[in-house]
Amino acid sequence: MRLVSNSVMLLFMTLTASNATAADWAQFRGQGGQGASSESNLPLNWSDTENLAWKTELPGYGASSPIVLGDRLYVTCYSGYGTDRSNPGQIEDLTLHVVCLTKDGRIVWDEHVQPTLPESKRVRDHGYAAATPVTDGEHLYVFFGKTGVLKFDLKGNQLWQTSVGSNTHGWGCGTSPVLYKNLVIVNASVESRSLVAINKEDGEEVWRAGGMNATWNTPHLIDVGGGMQELVISVKGEILGFDPASGQELWNCDGIPDYVCPSVVSHEGVAYVIGGRTSRAIAVRAGGRGDVTETHRVWETRAGANVVSPVVHDGHLYWVSDRNSVAYCVRLEDGEVMYAERFDSQPYASTLVGDGKLYIVTRRGGTYVLAAKPEFEQLAHNQFDDRSTFNASPIVADGKLYLRSDKFLYCIGK
Repeated sequence: MRLVSNSVMLLFMTLTASNATAADWAQFRGQGGQGASSESNLPLNWSDTENLAWKTELPGYGASSPIVLGDRLYVTCYSGYGTDRSNPGQIEDLTLHVVCLTKDGRIVWDEHVQPTLPESKRVRDHGYAAATPVTDGEHLYVFFGKTGVLKFDLKGNQLWQTSVGSNTHGWGCGTSPVLYKNLVIVNASVESRSLVAINKEDGEEVWRAGGMNATWNTPHLIDVGGGMQELVISVKGEILGFDPASGQELWNCDGIPDYVCPSVVSHEGVAYVIGGRTSRAIAVRAGGRGDVTETHRVWETRAGANVVSPVVHDGHLYWVSDRNSVAYCVRLEDGEVMYAERFDSQPYASTLVGDGKLYIVTRRGGTYVLAAKPEFEQLAHNQFDDRSTFNASPIVADGKLYLRSDKFLYCIGK
C-alpha cells in the first residue's frame, strides 16, 4: 500500500473558486499542463531587433517557466552560488527568489527565500530554481525542493512554508506543483520518494503516497468522465494513477524502465508517456483499477526523450528529443511514428503548440518553429545574442510568446 495518511481528508470541502482565467498561463505548461495554447496570430520570426516587445534582466538564474495572471508575471530564480561553473562561490550564499513583473517587463517585487541547507553543492544543468510556480488566481505556490513548498500572496508576502522531505540529488528538483481543489500536490521523489498533498489554506500535509522512484516529472490531472479526475505520474518502471483527493493508488501499468523526466499529457482519457534512455512512448487509458498493463495499455512504440515533455495536437503527439536530437510525430490512434527527423540542437524545454506551430526552445541554439502537422516542416529558426542557457519551457499569453534564459525574460510579439 503506497498511501501513508497524515491527516483526515475533509470530504465536504468543495472546489475553491479560481480567479485565473483562460487567458492566463497559471501553471507549468499552461492549462491542464498540456503545453498548448488556443491563441492565434502567434509570432513566427523574431530577433534582438525584430518582434521583441521587451527583455528584462532577471535577478538570478533558473530553469522554471514564468506564469501569467492578469497583468502580472511570476517566476523563480536563484543567485549567490552556482551561476559560474568555474567559480561557483560558497553554498552559504545561495539565495532563492520569487519575482513579480508587469506585462511590460518591469520588476514589481523580488522576494528572497533562504534555502534549507545543506543543499547539493552541484546541480547539473538547471540549478536550484527549476519548478514553475502555480496560482489559483488569489495566491502563488512555489516549490524549491528541500526548502519546501511556499505560499505567497500576490504582493509578495510569504504566508506559509512546508517541508516535503530533506534529501537532495545532483540533478536537483525538476517537478512543478499542481492544484486540485483545496490541495497543492508535489512530486517529492528527490526529497522523500513521495507524492505529497498539502492544504492550500494552512500548509498542513493532507496525504502522502510513497513509491515515487526516480521520477522528475510534474503530476498530471486527467479527466476520466463524470466530472472526475485521476492524478497520473510516470515513475521508473511504472505509470501510476491516484485519487487526487485521498492519495489512494487506483491503478498501475508497466512503464518506462529507467528514470523519468518528461511529464504526462493526455487526450480523451488516454495518458501519453515518453521518457528514458531507452526511448519509449506508451499510451494507457486511465480509469482502470489494479494492474492495467494487459487491459488498458493502448500501445507502445520506440520513440522517446530523456527530459522534454510532448504535446498533443490534432490526433498526434509531437516532441524533439534532447537525447538524440530527433523531432518526432507519433499518431495517437496506434503509436505509428509519422516522422523522425534529425534536429540541429538540443532542447531541455518542453514543446509548446499554438496557432498551428510547434515551438522548440533549444538550450543554446535558438528557437525552432515547426509546422504542427504530421509532415516535418521547419518554418523558422530564431536566435538572440544572449549566449546564456535557455532551459525553461516557453509560454503564451495575450498573443505574446515569453522565453526565459538564465539571464533574461523575453516578451516576443508586436
